[in-house]
Parts: sequence; structure tokens; C-alpha cells
Amino acid sequence: MATVKVTPNLLAEAIRRTDWAAQDSLTDGDIARQVEADTDAAPVLTAAETAAAIVRTVRKRLGISQSVFAARYHIPVGTLRDWEQARKHPDAPAMAYLRAIAGAPDIIARALETAG
Repeated sequence: MATVKVTPNLLAEAIRRTDWAAQDSLTDGDIARQVEADTDAAPVLTAAETAAAIVRTVRKRLGISQSVFAARYHIPVGTLRDWEQARKHPDAPAMAYLRAIAGAPDIIARALETAG
């Protein structure tokens, strides 16, 4: 598989060439059919699968276990397991918290240490 480097100019050109009216007119059913027909398209993830991917990715990037992650970010380990295994998905505030951890894990951990 060839690697393509996406440059700002390449991205700007793609955005300029996109027929936004056609994109806006697509229904959810249209999108689902297009995704299903395209063997190269990534599957559409549910909210639980998206949360699971975020949690696992951040935790693995940090190189820590579920129990360490749970303790560091004050999340019950059972809840973290449920999220990672997509048995449950976080509500909107928890999802925002996970995104904050993903963006600034050290800052969030330090803030929780000083707040405790």
C-alpha cells in the first residue's frame, strides 16, 4: 500500500473540490449504503465503540494498566473495563473528560493530584 503525505495544499484542494451541496443532501441511509459498498471504508462505530477506542488508545499510549489508569484519573476500574469492552458507553460529561485526558493526560493527572 502506498503512503500519501497529506499537505495543507492537498487538503485545501480536496476541500475546494468537494461538492458540499451533494454531501449535505445525503441521508443516513445513503451514507450507510456507501460505506457498506466501499470495501476500503472503515466501519461506522457506535458511541460505545468510539469510547472504547479512545480509552484503549490513550491508556496504551501512556503504557499503563487499567487499574493504574483508573486510579490516576479517578474512574472506577469496573467502569473503565465496561467502556473498554464496549459493554457500556460514557455519558456526555464522561466522554468530554476522556477527550480531555486524551489531549492532555499529564495536565489532567497533575490537576487531580493537587485537587486531592
